[in-house]
Amino acid sequence: MTVPQPYAPDPSKGVVIVDWPLFGELSRALAVRVGREWMPDMVVGIATAGVVPGAAVAAILDLPFHSILISRRYNAEQIRETPAVFGAAPSDVRGKRVLLADVTCDSGATMRLAVGSLVNAGAREVRTAVLVRTGTHGVDYYALATQSMIVLPWDREVFVDGELEPNAKYTGLLPGQSE
Repeated sequence: MTVPQPYAPDPSKGVVIVDWPLFGELSRALAVRVGREWMPDMVVGIATAGVVPGAAVAAILDLPFHSILISRRYNAEQIRETPAVFGAAPSDVRGKRVLLADVTCDSGATMRLAVGSLVNAGAREVRTAVLVRTGTHGVDYYALATQSMIVLPWDREVFVDGELEPNAKYTGLLPGQSE
């Protein structure tokens, strides 16, 4: 098995820093785009990062929200080459039109796994949505498309030894930070 490379952003493609106001506007734009074309019965966010935009979109559309945990990192000492499902799809999806939400979509591996889980759980129809489309995998809805590295507002700083600190994985890429 090939071990994937650790997180290694490519700053040559640019960096998009999503602050909370921009996150709100992207969530709003995504919800409007979905709602004008197709109204799902519920929204399912891919945990962990997809829960935040999924819940925001569900709230804007006034729909029930659920999550499904799919990850390359969860319960792992090393990042997995492929994502894995860590929990069943919500049983409430049976017979429903489901909007599956995540923050970004690059290769589509996580999205395909999540769609399969929802279909296997009996979802009548599944459409996909991301705040930012970063790769070539097609999704049904997105608010922004870019190949730039995305820095999310809840990921920019992390809790270390009782204090919020700049996330080390972004060293040298954020304003006011040096290597």
